[in-house]
This record gives sequence, C-alpha cells and structure tokens, in this order.
Amino acid sequence: MHTRPVWLLFTIGSVLLPGCVVYETPVGYVRAYPATYDRAWSAAVGALQDAGVQIISADSATGIARGTKDGVDVAVSVVRQADGTTRVQFDAKLSERDPGLAQRFSDAYERRMGR
Repeated sequence: MHTRPVWLLFTIGSVLLPGCVVYETPVGYVRAYPATYDRAWSAAVGALQDAGVQIISADSATGIARGTKDGVDVAVSVVRQADGTTRVQFDAKLSERDPGLAQRFSDAYERRMGR
C-alpha cells in the first residue's frame, strides 16, 4: 500500500514550503547611504540659516561655521570620521535665551538631508 509514503511526502512538503517565501521590497522603501561630507556641510550651513542664525564665518575646509542668533553664539562642526561617516555637531552658548534653537537647527538639518 502506497498510502503511507504519499501521506509522509505530503506532510514533509507542506512543512517545508512555508520556508520558501520570498519577501518583496515594500513600495516606498528608501535605502540609507552614508552622507557625503559636502552634502552634510551644505545641509548644516543651510540649516543654520533656516533656524535664523546670522552666519559670521563658514569654512568648508575646516568644517566649522560660526554665527549668532539674538545674542546666542552658535557653532557647527562637520567632521569626516575614520569609518567613512560624517558627524555634525551643533553648539550654542547661552542657549537658555533661545531654548528652541537647537531643535530648529536639528529639524532643518534633517529636512535638508531628506530625512
């Protein structure tokens, strides 16, 4: 009688088939790539302007931009890191005069980076 081997093959086949599912990339999926230094620099300087900071100096070679907003001294540094990523740091002295300044800069930077 061939009923048992057929039933056994059917059972094994139905257990293994779900393991063969192929997942498609969802619509709208975006791959994140490390930001280039130039792109991060442009976004950082633009974000300063978007946040209302008057830029006093900006040197892309050193990666440092300085400015002021209502008496608050602001500095941004853009640094190439050893692992190929780019780090952006925002510092504001006396930020209690404008407690939302750092968040406005961050939001503007993220928007300019397309995030």
